Amino acid sequence: MALNYNLAKVYALSDNDPEFVLQIITLFVSEIPEDLKFVKQGIEEKNHKLAYSYAHKIKPTLDLLGMNVAYEEILQVEAWTKREGKRKEIKEIFKSIEEQVEKAVKEINKDFEL
Repeated sequence: MALNYNLAKVYALSDNDPEFVLQIITLFVSEIPEDLKFVKQGIEEKNHKLAYSYAHKIKPTLDLLGMNVAYEEILQVEAWTKREGKRKEIKEIFKSIEEQVEKAVKEINKDFEL
């Protein structure tokens, strides 16, 4: 049972098309962890533009997968990049997003036998 993600929006968007749902979750599993590495790199290097572009790319997927806490936190990352904040302000928030994505990926892989 999905604890770390919720596919209700995906099913609603796809009119319950299982192939579409599989495409979305496969995309999530393959791309989001990779994209997070660029957000992290942007934070580490104080490259606010890099962090923003990947945070912005990830945001709709977190929303679509019902990852509400991670979604709210990625909004905080975006806000941090716009005001060019200090790294220590954002590290814990980013770590939380990373952990939530990791749990969701593991759960999706198990649930859908990817």
